[in-house]
Amino acid sequence: MHAWRVSLLRLFGARIGQQVHIHASCHVWAPWQLEIADRVGIGERVIIYNMGSLRIGREAVISQGAHLCGGTHDYNDPSFQLMAADIHIGDQAWVCTEAFIGPGVTVPRGCVVGARAVLMRTPLDGEWGVFAGNPANKIKTRRAHG
Repeated sequence: MHAWRVSLLRLFGARIGQQVHIHASCHVWAPWQLEIADRVGIGERVIIYNMGSLRIGREAVISQGAHLCGGTHDYNDPSFQLMAADIHIGDQAWVCTEAFIGPGVTVPRGCVVGARAVLMRTPLDGEWGVFAGNPANKIKTRRAHG
């Protein structure tokens, strides 16, 4: 049923490449702001809260229960103004089980965001980095491939 889900998302404006697998329990807030490259896997119970644009690069994996959150509030504003920000997941990146990616974050190419890690800023030295913890810190570098 992956092809059916991809077709349905495309009907609502998503731009999705070839060989993309999206599990049934994945929630997409705004399909018209979603762009997914080729050979991407999105696991069960993934939340894509894409108030801004959300791009997922080729051969990326978003594991079960991950939360990609493109919205927040201005806590200094008395009206608690809603703010949207773009998220970009780089080519060959892996957002592991139940990881959280915050608004405005770019997950660099080949980066691994470990299970239950919280990434709230774009890492400056992140290509092929492995990040873990809350807040996520770089713990090692993985071998680049492709």
